[in-house]
Amino acid sequence: MVIVIVIAALALIAGIAANRWLRPKLFKEDDGAGMAVKDLVGPLLTMTVLLLSFVLVTANGSYGKAETAANNEARAVDQLVETAGYLPQGAPQARIEADAVCYARAVRVQEWPLMSEGNSDGSPAPSVWSTDFRQAFRQVQGQSVFGMLVSADNDRSVARDERLAQASPSIASAIFLFLLVTLAITVVALGFCLPRRNNRGQIVTLTVITALLTTTLVIIRDVDRPFGGIVNVGPTAIAQVEQQATRDFHAHHPTAALPCDDQGNRRTT
Repeated sequence: MVIVIVIAALALIAGIAANRWLRPKLFKEDDGAGMAVKDLVGPLLTMTVLLLSFVLVTANGSYGKAETAANNEARAVDQLVETAGYLPQGAPQARIEADAVCYARAVRVQEWPLMSEGNSDGSPAPSVWSTDFRQAFRQVQGQSVFGMLVSADNDRSVARDERLAQASPSIASAIFLFLLVTLAITVVALGFCLPRRNNRGQIVTLTVITALLTTTLVIIRDVDRPFGGIVNVGPTAIAQVEQQATRDFHAHHPTAALPCDDQGNRRTT
């Protein structure tokens, strides 16, 4: 970082020095000739647009990863429930199906609100049931479905880790602040170069440009928080799996009760 700053500063000093001492020797022209301020605003606007576009693509990529991870996790939990259906009706099957319901509840009710606040650590509640998954798998070790259950659980674990990782913003606060300052400088520079009279059309155009740049920055800020922004990844997929798993559990084990409450916490009694 220091090297970049030093080189940029030296380049600025060299350019000003060349303008003062070297240019008069190479070009025989009036000292007042050269680029006007308005000629320098064009490249500044171009740079601002390119920066916003690049960061928008990065933020949108993070949003896409978060949505994919959430869907993959829900699909893996659903796969666990479907695979458990191949087991004979009994304790292992009931335990896996119940764990799936409780895991989905814990993710939906407890972990999703934390992610909406940018917390990538998650909640300990889902881990209680993921641990219980593995304990239930030991009861069916050696059966044909054991490998399928382990594979589905691995997919669930990987998807959850990716979902939690995407909860934190991918755009650093320093970068966002830099974009905000760049936008402000660009708008001020454009306004400075407007004609003082008969400038209604130019003012309208500048207002539109400002609105577009501002909207882009707002979208970047919103999309960079995939679980908490206006356009957010909701727990729709995991909620659907929870409903399906609950129906399957009650259909296969009508007299059994789920080991968790509506919040996904283990019942103490």
